[in-house]
Formats: sequence, structure tokens, C-alpha cells
Amino acid sequence: MVIILIGNKSDLEEEGEVSAREHGLIFMETSAKTACNVEEAFINTAKEIYRKIQQGLFDEFHCFLTSLLWGVHLPL
Repeated sequence: MVIILIGNKSDLEEEGEVSAREHGLIFMETSAKTACNVEEAFINTAKEIYRKIQQGLFDEFHCFLTSLLWGVHLPL
């Protein structure tokens, strides 16, 4: 499973990074107001999923079915 923690308040960035690190999550700061890093958050999540597929940590067929269910298209 890949989980990304998104922070959208710059004053809480350090707290978010610490929490993500403690729980083994990816952390990114985004801005809902300016859309800064919003697309990158989705791209980074997809890249991490793809990396885990390449390492054999995820079953490609299961990921394919899940991507169809959620409407996400990952290169397999």
C-alpha cells in the first residue's frame, strides 16, 4: 500500500514531515489556493506504486484491476 500525507498549511509543515516519517509515509506540502504541488502529489504517488510493482512488492494484475476501479491509468 502507498499512502501519502498531504500538508496544506506551511506553518505545520515540520509537524507533517515528522508524522509522515514516523509512520513510513510520503509527505508533500501542497496549496489548495494556488494548486502548487497538487498534480505532483498524484504523480509521486503513482511513481511510488509503479516502483513497488517493478520491485515485485505489488501484484501487477491486482494493481491493474484496482486502477480500473479507480479510473487511474498506470503504465504496466
